[in-house]
Formats: sequence, structure tokens, C-alpha cells
Amino acid sequence: MSVSALEQTTSPSGKAGGRHRVVVVGSGFGGLFATRSLKRADVDITLISRTTSHLFQPLLYQVATGILSEGEIAPATREILRRQANVTTVLGEVTQIDVAARTVTSQSLGRRAVTPYDTLVVAAGAGQSYFGNDQFAKHAPGMKDIDDALELRGLILGSFEQAELAAIRGDKQEVARLMSFVVVGAGPTGVEMAGQIAELSRRTLKSDFRHIDPTMTTITLLDAASQVLSAFGDRLGVIAQRRLEKMGVDVQLGAKVVDVDATGIEVQDRAGDVRRIEAICKVWAAGVQASPLGKAIADQTDAQVDRAGRLQVEPDLTVPGHPEIFVVGDMIALDNLPGVAQVAIQGGKYVATTIKHRLAGSPADKPFSYFDKGSMATVSRFSAVASVGKLRFGGFIAWVTWLVIHLFYLIGFKSRITTLLHWGISFLGRGRAERVITEQQVFARAAIERLGPDHQPHLP
Repeated sequence: MSVSALEQTTSPSGKAGGRHRVVVVGSGFGGLFATRSLKRADVDITLISRTTSHLFQPLLYQVATGILSEGEIAPATREILRRQANVTTVLGEVTQIDVAARTVTSQSLGRRAVTPYDTLVVAAGAGQSYFGNDQFAKHAPGMKDIDDALELRGLILGSFEQAELAAIRGDKQEVARLMSFVVVGAGPTGVEMAGQIAELSRRTLKSDFRHIDPTMTTITLLDAASQVLSAFGDRLGVIAQRRLEKMGVDVQLGAKVVDVDATGIEVQDRAGDVRRIEAICKVWAAGVQASPLGKAIADQTDAQVDRAGRLQVEPDLTVPGHPEIFVVGDMIALDNLPGVAQVAIQGGKYVATTIKHRLAGSPADKPFSYFDKGSMATVSRFSAVASVGKLRFGGFIAWVTWLVIHLFYLIGFKSRITTLLHWGISFLGRGRAERVITEQQVFARAAIERLGPDHQPHLP
């Protein structure tokens, strides 16, 4: 198939057909909700995504720790949109946005596609930030996509398997290193991850090995800040920290990571002293960096990006001087909005409403206004913390609230039912439904990186 042929498939109607062309970049919360909200609009939508699924990112840590399968939190985008006739879904990594020509260029397996637009919605999300130390990623995977979660599952469960072998050999030093886990970042993801590793070692794996005692696992949660869950306020941060410590998690605050290698991590305390923690498995849950597409747009317009790569947008979520380009979700810098799912969901719906009003010739909408529905984080089974409006509460009630809300926002009846079943297995019993691991999960990323950009696979 030639490039020109592929380009034609990405713009099914075009201006010649009189239909307004909307291109949506990203199948996360912002992109998906914008697309679905345009279901009955007189537009042709091209949804371009580098994955074939819609990822429910808040539950990634449960895939990494064997509670859920990837399919339960990442249903196929085509299945979700199968009844929406005005959508064409295109698999590809967006490599260029030409603001002047109004085109989006994407690539998949060496194939290049150029898609024209009349309105562009950029919802490409954010990736992990290592604060200028990208080399840390080799030894401390982040938690931003399915690949990360599966790699971490392989690393976490594989560490116990390797520790058993080391114990049989009598290598006590290697056992200690393998049974030491470090989580960097005491935000919601880090807290949830540390709590689940603790539950995994102290409950699920408690009686599964003969030569090691998983309950003796060392779990360290590091953060340069002075509080756990700083965005939740002092009271909830203290509640979460006490619960983690009761579970055996060593919470170390005011600790800045200065180096990471294959067998450990180096930390600098507030006093300036540097110390080393020996650990094979490290999880990076600190910091985010917006998609580089924000910078690509800024370079062609009057827009600016902040230190996290987020694009400064107008109150109506458009790029300054370019009302045809909307940006939503983790990519925007506006009114100090947090990088949470609700901002993306509400932004996607707002953008869709604005597009429909423009097509109808209606007056411009009011500026985007975010309604904060609250924040939640689980610490362990039956224990969570929640901040909703002026309410701050923790414990079992917060956990039930978290359970209901996360079920509600999962896409698809099948996902909700299977997720509820697996939660029952994990929370009421000791089992975990997804404990299968492979070497491919752990080493695939390194293998792909070794191929380099000049070894892209090509379809026949």
C-alpha cells in the first residue's frame, strides 16, 4: 500500500463532501469523551492513537500487582466506538502536527499517514518524568501504560522467584537484594503501588515458597517532599502514612533520588548525606511530563509550554491564535488544573459542545470551568483516603466510595463484571487472578530499545 493510499483512508469524506473534519489525537479520557460526545454531530472524526485500546490509567498498578488483567482496564477502542458511524480509528504514533497546513502525520510499523483536519483535538496525555535523568528509566520503570504495568508485574513476581533460587544456592545477600522493593514518589500512584506490594508479599505469597519468607520483604517508599499524598492535605497524608507503616512499608520523606542502577538506588537526605538502598526492583511513580506534541504546537504558534511541557491554552481550551486547535487533559496549563482523569473527561465534553455550537452558528460557550469531584487513593484493601469538596475522610467508607466510583468509570459492562469478580478474589481472599509472568514482559522494552530507530518493523 502506498503512502498516498493510506492517507486517503484517514480522511474518508474531506471538504469535498461538505462535512467538517475533526481529528482527535489520543484515545485516553480526553480524546475518547470528546469523540463520543460528537456522536450525533454532522462531522467526520478521525481518532489517531498509538495504542488500540482506551486505558483506564488509575488502575494500572492493579495490573502490575496481579489483581486485574490488562484487558479489564484497557478495552479495545474500536469496540467502544463500533456503533459510532462518524468515526474512523487509525493506529499510529503522531510524529508531526503542521499547524499552517492543518495536517497530522502519524506512523505505524514504518507506514506514514497524513490526515487533514478542520478542527484538531489534541489529547495525547503525559508520560513519566525523571526530572532530567532519563537514564533512570532503564532500571526504574514508570507507570504510564500497559507495557510498564506488565514489565513491573514480571519484575515484582519474578523477584520472589529469583529470591527462592538464590536462597537454595545459599546466597543471602542476593536474597535480600531481590526481596527489597523501592517505590519512588509518594503521590497516589506511589502510595497505591507500595500498599499493593505489601499486600502481595504479606498475604498473597505468604505460604507459597519453601526457602524464603515473603512476609520479610522490605518495601521502601521515597519522596523528596515532606508529606505523603501532599495534594490531599496534612490530615489524609498522615492517615495514609500511618496505614502504610502499619503494613510494613518504610516511608522515607525528604529523600531525593540521585542515582539508579541495576542493583540499587542512591538517595540524598535533606542534610546532604548520600546513602544507598540495595534493591533489584524499583518503581518510578514521581513526576509527569506532557506529550512532546505540546512543544511541537508551541514552536509553530504564540503558545508557551511550562517546565512539565504543558501547553498554555486560552480559557476555551484553544491554542492562542488558533481557535481550530483544542488541547485537553494532562497537556494543558490552565488555572493550575491537576493532571487527573476528571479534567480530561470534562475537557473532552466541553470541546465537543463547543464544536457543535460553532457548527450551528451559536454564540461562543463560556470559558471551561472544572468541577472538582474530589480525589481518592487506596492504601490497602478496605482502606483508602478521599478528598471531596470540604470533606476529608479515610478508612473503609473511603474505600467503598473509591470502589464504586472506579467501577462507574470503567468502560463496558464486561469490564465492570470481571473487575468486580477479580476484586472479590483479591480483597476477600488471598488470591490474585493475574500472576502469570514471562521473560518477554520484563525484557521486551530493552530489546526494542536496542533495535534503535533505524530498525522499525515493516509490514509486507
